[in-house]
Amino acid sequence: MKGLRERLRENEVIVFDGGVGTYLYEKGVFINTCYDELNLTNPDIVTEVHREYVTAGADVIETNTFGANRFRLAAHGLEKKAYEIAKRGAQLAKAVAGDETLVAGSVGPLGVLIEPLGKVSFEEAREAFREQVKGLLDGGADMIILETFVLVPELLQAIRAVKEVNPDTPIMAQVTINDDGNLLSGATLESFVKAVGDSGVDTIGLNCSVGPKSMLEALETLKTLTPLPISVQPNAGLPQSIGGRNIYMTSPEYMAEYAKRFIQTGATIVGGCCGTNPAHIRAIRRAVRALRPVKRMDVSGTELAVVAPEAVHVYEPTEKSRLATRLAKKQFVTLVELVSPKGVSPAKEVAKARRLHHFGIDAINIPDGPRASARMSALVLSAIIQREVGIEAVLHFACRDRNVIGMQSDLLGAWALGVRNVLAVTGDPPKLGSYPNATAVFDVDAIGLTNVMNRLNHGLDLAGNPIGEPTGFSIGVGANPGAINMDEELRRLDWKIEAGAEYIITQPVFDLRILERFMKRIAHIKQPLLCGIWPLVSYRNAEFMNNEVPGASVPPEIMERMRRTTTKEEGFAEGVAIARDTFEQVRGEVAGVQLSAPMGRIDGIFSILGGELS
Repeated sequence: MKGLRERLRENEVIVFDGGVGTYLYEKGVFINTCYDELNLTNPDIVTEVHREYVTAGADVIETNTFGANRFRLAAHGLEKKAYEIAKRGAQLAKAVAGDETLVAGSVGPLGVLIEPLGKVSFEEAREAFREQVKGLLDGGADMIILETFVLVPELLQAIRAVKEVNPDTPIMAQVTINDDGNLLSGATLESFVKAVGDSGVDTIGLNCSVGPKSMLEALETLKTLTPLPISVQPNAGLPQSIGGRNIYMTSPEYMAEYAKRFIQTGATIVGGCCGTNPAHIRAIRRAVRALRPVKRMDVSGTELAVVAPEAVHVYEPTEKSRLATRLAKKQFVTLVELVSPKGVSPAKEVAKARRLHHFGIDAINIPDGPRASARMSALVLSAIIQREVGIEAVLHFACRDRNVIGMQSDLLGAWALGVRNVLAVTGDPPKLGSYPNATAVFDVDAIGLTNVMNRLNHGLDLAGNPIGEPTGFSIGVGANPGAINMDEELRRLDWKIEAGAEYIITQPVFDLRILERFMKRIAHIKQPLLCGIWPLVSYRNAEFMNNEVPGASVPPEIMERMRRTTTKEEGFAEGVAIARDTFEQVRGEVAGVQLSAPMGRIDGIFSILGGELS
């Protein structure tokens, strides 16, 4: 399992869990209870909280030990159990975390004033922190998160205590702020960074106290002050007293929208604090799911160079497929995406493919388990449509569900069934779908898969063994013109081209300014570019694309057009009209388009294309 530092080095977007204490409160634990003691007296409810956060998609869960120090525990007569409570808290979280989720040992302020403001000396403060930290590390915590600190001198003592217990422990240092963006003590973010920046912490950040809006404004300042990775974990707004209970009103959707903005502004770690629960983390997970760079095969250019065995015929583009021929001849192509059925009958999809073929569409795109869903095999549907309709299919082939042995086996089978066009995709992780605990394979990603197909096209398997008659796949890859980390996206695209990609299909494009900037950045690439077009169906759909599909930026003018629609049919008609506008503007700039049929309604496709095809 990759640790925090490795994930930070690889520029991963890391999702933390939400509130622990407030979620225990939601579950009915009385406010006058010592929540840290629950690790000993009611471990089942603590375990339940951790399990729900793991299921919601958190990469890191925090221990139920925020106040597990001798000073805070003294109010409950438990000061002698600080080490035991901390250790047990880490053990409970570690038992739930399994092999993929990290555990952060939660350490909060001592709850008493230290010198020079109070009677507790720096050494006494460090001793209390050391006791708690030792319990957490002995219990299996992977890192220590120092959170909700108000006084920088106290935070520095906590950092030193962690270093004294184990100098190799990853440390996250977080302070809490007010609406003005200063620490609650009145200190500025600049003074916080100046004091902590050289202390050896791995990340610095903000948590608690305020809601997402104020924290975003503070983040805009913080990112200019430090090169360290930044974490942001706001409260779900300010609590309101309803029926004698403090209720946080900020919705999961609102938190998810701001999580995306945090990442875009410069945060590496996002999560929640007081008032957030697994529903908030699940929404945040969806909003930032594609911001985590996936692994690629570590291969050099020389390793990607493939030489076919003697006497093996390597197919030219015009020999591979009708689609490849049209692209090679620089003829504009139109692809339409049809999703496999959830059941055993492909009749509806075949009927739609037949209508699209008669209309003049060049090929049907078949996604492979989109959004980690269980559907009819995309390979099988591709073969059925080609056999029964006569139109070519573009098989999306995902790395999620197969190891490299299964990939090569299925690709050889696809060739035998007559499938000639394959789009290499990494695939959505299982956490996005109905089976979040399913095992994902990811032996390789889309770059490695492209390399596998390129080798098969040269008569070789991945190990370099001859396979006899080669395949002749026309290999496509994806690209995201609105990627948050565009430099990384372009590096990956270059690797895909180097591995053997022959054409590129973009994610759905709504803002043509983004597409224009992207095309300027890839001017050196000669492979044909197909623009993805997705007709919106409602204002809510537009919000979803804008807020929860990374890179799919819907500009304000289009949001406003969708907002003015009042019925389902009006929304669909306006979405089709917007898609037609996009089609008209890009058709002279790209090699073709991939059109999606929202809700399976292909009548929208005909309206977008205006009946202009033969």
